[in-house]
Amino acid sequence: MGGVGAPAETARRWQTVIGLEVHVELATRSKMFCRCSTAFGAPPNTQVCPVCLALPGSLPVPNRRAIELALRAALALRCEIDPDCRWDRKNYHYPDLPKGYQITQYARPLGRGGELTFAGAGGASRTVRIRRLHMEEDTGKSTHEGMPGGATGVDLNRAGVPLIEIVSEPDLRGPEDARLYLQALRLLLLYAGVSDVRMEEGSLRCDANVSLRPAGSSELGALVEIKNMNSFRSVQRALEYEEGRQAAALDAGERIARETRHWDERRGITFPSRSKEEAHDYRYFPEPDLGAVGLAPAFIEDTRRSLPELPADRQARYEALGLPGYDAGVLVADPALAAYFDRMLRAGAAAREGAALLSVELLGRLNAAGIGVDSPECRVHPEQLAALQGLIASGSISGKIAKDVLDEMLATGSDPSVVVQRKGLQQISDQGAIGEAARAAIAANPQSVADYRAGKKQAADFLVGQVMKATRGKANPGLVREAIARELG
Repeated sequence: MGGVGAPAETARRWQTVIGLEVHVELATRSKMFCRCSTAFGAPPNTQVCPVCLALPGSLPVPNRRAIELALRAALALRCEIDPDCRWDRKNYHYPDLPKGYQITQYARPLGRGGELTFAGAGGASRTVRIRRLHMEEDTGKSTHEGMPGGATGVDLNRAGVPLIEIVSEPDLRGPEDARLYLQALRLLLLYAGVSDVRMEEGSLRCDANVSLRPAGSSELGALVEIKNMNSFRSVQRALEYEEGRQAAALDAGERIARETRHWDERRGITFPSRSKEEAHDYRYFPEPDLGAVGLAPAFIEDTRRSLPELPADRQARYEALGLPGYDAGVLVADPALAAYFDRMLRAGAAAREGAALLSVELLGRLNAAGIGVDSPECRVHPEQLAALQGLIASGSISGKIAKDVLDEMLATGSDPSVVVQRKGLQQISDQGAIGEAARAAIAANPQSVADYRAGKKQAADFLVGQVMKATRGKANPGLVREAIARELG
């Protein structure tokens, strides 16, 4: 934290208060008010038209799909919906804002008063209130890399891309909780199908408002806005630094300036960029070219019913099936993994055993190969993995053999029963054959027998291992243990 006060000392003297403003690009194929493409990575200024270039005479036409996705987000966050929400102009001048104003929502946002509950630092449940969720258009992007003579380039491909801004109440009390809230919000929006929420591509962006107040006080301190945080790790690091910087300044009797600061990832510090704007600085006024959005009650209810099962509900369902909270959370944290697991369940897999086979065995192999469960390169379908779990449960193969079968399934895409039959891997459960192998192991290892009868019970484990070795791992381990115990008396 750059030499500023330690977190424990800060917590004793000061309470940190954090609110987040999160911008999310909506998953539409065209922009908010025109038909230009929103595809990421196109050459600069190739996805523009008179509307997003703000040429004279061009008029905006709202994107119905963007409004529907924004509504899905607001409903997923349990916001109160304003069916007659309105558009406003936010006026400011910057090179990447061709109109000199941004079309947004100010006085009548789409949603207010929502909330998001998540597992905070230490696993404790936290609930953050959502102050507002509103729609707006994105700005262009200024760039300095590769520009001659230190010039600044402007790419307007992003200008007009549909956004929602989700503004939380100042309910967060530490940098780690801020990161965990942001991750939980990202997961919720991903499940709701609102956005791909990729921070590395800018489709999820976060600004933080942070202040410190004396511990036990209810008065808010001077608000500092932090920008330029482009990863979850950056959010936590920037807030940790700022928390310490403000605490050190307050301890020294200094006044905290109300300002906007930028996070420098390389140096690990925040630095001032400008004074913090107030609402009146933007001279908001109603957008004259657009009327009220006008959401019909039936449209709102149809959108509500179209929401899929959201993360908290899926977590609860998995835990009700007997999965430990951590294991359920691992599955829920990846929508593709959760969808894979649900298909396993529908194919008859036992919940706990199927989850372990998926998250430990299959996922471990896929991660090592850099493959996702939803990738075409994953040759093991959920129904096949459920069938493999069924073979283990029925005693047809052992857990050890199952690992070899899974390797073959990944290599060939074959069904587990085909692999087992082709390679002769069926588990030996015939008690006569197992008893004969047990007697052979006992006869070949008199010292282990003597050790066992001398009270060294672990010697039986060695004998079990010898039987498993002799049967190339095919013998039923439980029956082998019973046979050894029986033969040793």
